[in-house]
Amino acid sequence: MTTHHETDVVIIGAGPTGLFAVFECGMMKMRCHVVDVLDFTGGQCNALYPEKPIYDIPGFQGIAAQDLISRLEEQAAPFDPVYHLGQQVVQVDKQDDASWCVTTSKGNKISCKAVIIAAGCGAFGPNRPPLEGLEAYELSGSVAYMVGRKEAYRDKDIVIAGGGDSAVDWVLSLVDVAKTVSVVHRRPKFRCAPDSAEKLKQLAESDKVDLVIPYQLDSLKGENGVLEAVTVKDLDGKTRDLKADHLLPFYGLANELGPIAQWGLSLNKQYIKVNPATCATNIEGIFAIGDINSYEGKLKLIVCGFSEAAMAAHGAWQYVFPDQAYHFEHSTSAGVPAAA
Repeated sequence: MTTHHETDVVIIGAGPTGLFAVFECGMMKMRCHVVDVLDFTGGQCNALYPEKPIYDIPGFQGIAAQDLISRLEEQAAPFDPVYHLGQQVVQVDKQDDASWCVTTSKGNKISCKAVIIAAGCGAFGPNRPPLEGLEAYELSGSVAYMVGRKEAYRDKDIVIAGGGDSAVDWVLSLVDVAKTVSVVHRRPKFRCAPDSAEKLKQLAESDKVDLVIPYQLDSLKGENGVLEAVTVKDLDGKTRDLKADHLLPFYGLANELGPIAQWGLSLNKQYIKVNPATCATNIEGIFAIGDINSYEGKLKLIVCGFSEAAMAAHGAWQYVFPDQAYHFEHSTSAGVPAAA
């Protein structure tokens, strides 16, 4: 059954940048509908690492991902966004010279004046290590690609594989609850923030973390999906077993744009090219913000996505209110409905 809606802006993606875009649009009196393929808001923050601390949010020394999403939802709430969760945008059609029709996989058709794509990595899933019998350990929870609750790993032997920010951040976060933490990486150098690398080095020097480098995953040992050990192999083919209740491989996400790739947008591999001054795409009235966009000097930081959300909202104004001149106001003078 097809349901028709009308709004000013459709935001594709309910992750942190999408939620902040609701606030920025609301401050400029633009109504928003938000569509996300997940059944909940928060994108990767809630789906993959709800308890992971995030350190680059202004005003917070550190904030858990799920807490950040809750704050962003509260910030957006006064502007009454309409959420269409558990559905994918399958089509975006030009209705006339001044409006779009966004169609979702559940038959919702949303007419709007502008579209802001904040779809993160697009359709995402973990890069899985090529290990025999992996599925049985995944089903039992012995192998996982996200940490839902840190307490689930208390007093457990944990092997974390990977050398990027996600792997190192979880080492730093879980070392205080786990019995042992072993870190497997194929090279001595880690691809993470320098401060995190220094903290990891200090933990290794104090024997709180076992740095298993340069090694890579070789096989899993256990019965009926219950993990007992992870076998790793060095560059010379020599193996060793690491006692393990859990293996957490953090090899990044495999992502694809899905239907977005067919909309005629200018792309750079799996990313949407935008004008960095406005986050406008090559198609009038469509903007892209956050991890899904691409431009020279792009930094994949949530804080940069917040800035892009503000720029896209200002860019969308001309399509929503083409006959009105916008007089910029700071939030201190404009206020928000909840504070009125």
